[in-house]
Amino acid sequence: MRRLAAVLAAAAIAAGVLSGCGGENWVKKCTTTDGVVQCTPAERTQVKQVTGTLLDGGAYGLAADRGKVVVVNFWGSWCAPCRAEAADLEATYQATKGGGVTFVGVDSRDDRDSARAFERGRVTYPSIYDFDGKVALQFDVTQTSTPATLIIDRQGRIAVAIRQATTRTQLQPLVEKVAAEGTG
Repeated sequence: MRRLAAVLAAAAIAAGVLSGCGGENWVKKCTTTDGVVQCTPAERTQVKQVTGTLLDGGAYGLAADRGKVVVVNFWGSWCAPCRAEAADLEATYQATKGGGVTFVGVDSRDDRDSARAFERGRVTYPSIYDFDGKVALQFDVTQTSTPATLIIDRQGRIAVAIRQATTRTQLQPLVEKVAAEGTG
């Protein structure tokens, strides 16, 4: 019953990363195809300061990654699609990290032990522990589902939002496209 309550609470928080908070809905300015929102540089919205505590207890601040492409994946150990996409996220991370790309997860509605057990052997990048969804709200977007993935450009703006589970075939070309901006 507690797990069901956690799933329902996460879904409630998720309702409304990608419909946008506040007055202007940035998603409407961008192109949406099959659950993937892609924004041209002129359409992108700046992400405010995002901070949180990592699963291992350390601190994370998005500002420290300015100048890198940051892939942010919202997940939970209770989420079957999250388990399905983990290997593809890790493979994309390994394939792109040499090009100025970093990944960070945002784990919600989990206890720390379940979250750590989920990550063990699946991913090597860090995750922020976000039981109550407050870190997700710092991105000024609200999730429509879990999992969801954001690609933040080198200037700290949302370039791509994926509103569903992703695969390496889908994610890696999007990450590489954003990483190539301004470097050619």
